[in-house]
Amino acid sequence: MTVVPRFKTDPTEFLGKRVLVTGGTQGAGAAIVQRFAAAGAKTITSARSEPRSGAGTDLFVQADLATLDGVERLAAAVESTFGGVDILVHCLGGSSTPGGGFAAATEEFWQQELNRNLLAAVRLDRLLVPAMVLQGFGVVLHISSIQHRLPLHESTMAYAAAKAALASYSKSLSKELGPKGVRVNTVSPGWIMTSAADRMVKRLAQSGGTDEETARQGIMEALGGIPIGRPAWPEEIAELVAFLASDRAASIHGADYVIDGGTIPTV
Repeated sequence: MTVVPRFKTDPTEFLGKRVLVTGGTQGAGAAIVQRFAAAGAKTITSARSEPRSGAGTDLFVQADLATLDGVERLAAAVESTFGGVDILVHCLGGSSTPGGGFAAATEEFWQQELNRNLLAAVRLDRLLVPAMVLQGFGVVLHISSIQHRLPLHESTMAYAAAKAALASYSKSLSKELGPKGVRVNTVSPGWIMTSAADRMVKRLAQSGGTDEETARQGIMEALGGIPIGRPAWPEEIAELVAFLASDRAASIHGADYVIDGGTIPTV
C-alpha cells in the first residue's frame, strides 16, 4: 500500500481566514482541518466525537449536526466567537444503514441519512451564508460522493440519494450566490481510507455472514474497480479542498470535482 502522502504547505495561505469544517474530527474532515490550520487559518469544527489532541482546532463544538438543535448551537457558537466564517466546508456525512438493499432501509434509516448527508448542510448554509453575502465574499464547499453518479444499493442507497440531492442543491445555490461574491463548489470523493470505511466493511461482513476481506472486495467489485489500485488518502482530499477554497481557484464556481482514482468509468 502506498504510504500516506506529505504535502508542502504555505503557512500564510489562509492566514486570518475563519474556516468551519463540519465532521472534522475523523477521516477526511480531520485532514481538512489540519490542512487549513497548517496554512494559518482559524479553524472551527463540530462533530459528535471530540477531536484528537493536537488536531489544530481553534474552536470545537460538540453537537449532532443531523439535528436542527445541533446546527443552531454550532452556528451560534461560531457567530459569538468569530463573528461568522469566510470558508465553510461541509464534510459531515456517512451511512449507517445495514446491508440488505432497499428493504433494509427503513423509514428511520432514510430520515437519518437525509438529515446527516443533506439537511445538515442546508440548515447550516441558511444560518451562516447570509453573513458571507453581507461581507461580499466567501467560499462554500459541499463534500458529496461519487455515489451521486455511481450509486450502490447494498447498504448505501439512501446515502447515495441524499448525496445526489446535496450535489443538486449545491449547483442551485451557486447560481444564487455567485453574483454576490460567494463561490460554491462540490467535491465528490470515491472510496477514502478512513475509519468510517472500515466500519462499513465490518457492517457488510456481518450482515452478509462473510469476512472483511470478502466484503472489501465486494465493494471494489461494485465500484467497478479503482484504476490507480487504491482508495484515496484523506490528505489528498484535503489538498483538493484547500485548492478550491484558495484564491488560485477564484474563477471555479458551481463545479463538481471528482477525486476517485478513476473509479467512474465514463466521461
